[in-house]
Amino acid sequence: MRRVAILSLHTSPLAQPGVGDGGGMNVYVRELVSGLAHAGIDCTTYTRAWRDDLPAEILVEPNHRVVHIPAGDPHMPKDNLVDVVPQFTDNVLQHIQANGGTDVVHANYWLSGLSGHSLKHELNVPLVSTFHTFARVKALGGDPESELRERAETEVIGCSDAICVSCTEEERQFIELYGTPPGQIEIVAPGVEHAFFAPGDKRGARKALDLGDGPVLLFVGRIQPLKGADVAVRALAALGRKNATLLIVGGASGTEGEREIAHVHSLIQEFKLESQVRFVEPQAHHILSTYYRAADVVLVPSRSESFGLVALEAAACGTPVVANAVGGLLTIVEHGRTGFLVADRQPEVFARHIANILDDPALSERMSVLAAERARGYTWSFAAARLRRAYADLTSRDRVVCK
Repeated sequence: MRRVAILSLHTSPLAQPGVGDGGGMNVYVRELVSGLAHAGIDCTTYTRAWRDDLPAEILVEPNHRVVHIPAGDPHMPKDNLVDVVPQFTDNVLQHIQANGGTDVVHANYWLSGLSGHSLKHELNVPLVSTFHTFARVKALGGDPESELRERAETEVIGCSDAICVSCTEEERQFIELYGTPPGQIEIVAPGVEHAFFAPGDKRGARKALDLGDGPVLLFVGRIQPLKGADVAVRALAALGRKNATLLIVGGASGTEGEREIAHVHSLIQEFKLESQVRFVEPQAHHILSTYYRAADVVLVPSRSESFGLVALEAAACGTPVVANAVGGLLTIVEHGRTGFLVADRQPEVFARHIANILDDPALSERMSVLAAERARGYTWSFAAARLRRAYADLTSRDRVVCK
């Protein structure tokens, strides 16, 4: 397996996470492709041109390039992108054919999956799919998706030669909701860049961020109902400590983003927390390590998470995590050892666990050590090696045929 075409139609791996539709998937694609490139795989990531002034191609590093594909108005909202999938697909096909072909197509997210499905048949190559989120899983968490997405995911699943999931919990949930697919299920856990995300000096981190000595709670993520910034605010209110600060790092995302920001602000006013909550613009990825180190606790109250890179990065920095007990968070957070898991996103339970960590320095230190130790098992080089083996296995199996 020498050449891989990676599809990331709706968001560029080079875009700032936490802005618009950019999040953990951006980091996942960028870092995993970098790991493949370091191993000698020639990787080209195709993403839709999202600005008028973007260069046609960017060589990120040897064996790792990003190609901006014209497909509709660059400022088109995500909900309309399904309409430009055919144009995106045609332009990707032309680029692949003009540049020596590819050995495999790897699609990220359902929109890319639609494109990958067509490209598989046009190029007669295997299709690998990483969905990152599934419509039926989101529906379980209270975030129903369109019938179009549901149907599209089912079709892509039925033609994928391999489907990548991040952990055994995501695999279990996938099989429970979709059944056993015709292709292989591959567990490719994300990694963390330990050169950036590692335990460090909390006092120095707080000084850099102009924080005092009081308890610091941290929420990192796009501000949309799915991610639960409102739960973090409610947990702060339930904690009832006037010297505690909640940092919310991220920006509005999706069609409900601005409305969710207004909702969070209304909660802050309702609970009279104006002096205790600080909003921070999305930060460059490696800068987040300073925020993780400054925090006493990182809160991840998402309704659903296929994996949860924020929880992993926080753990790598030695910061205990209190998270909703869903998806990949069940794998990352060991309840009572590296942090706490909360059923049904109950703010009062979040607050109780936060208080346990704040009031017991020995517990906090023990969780810090165990969290960092556990996180060291997750690296992008290992993820890339696992994916390379998955690609190689495709050459010895019959191709999945659409029903």
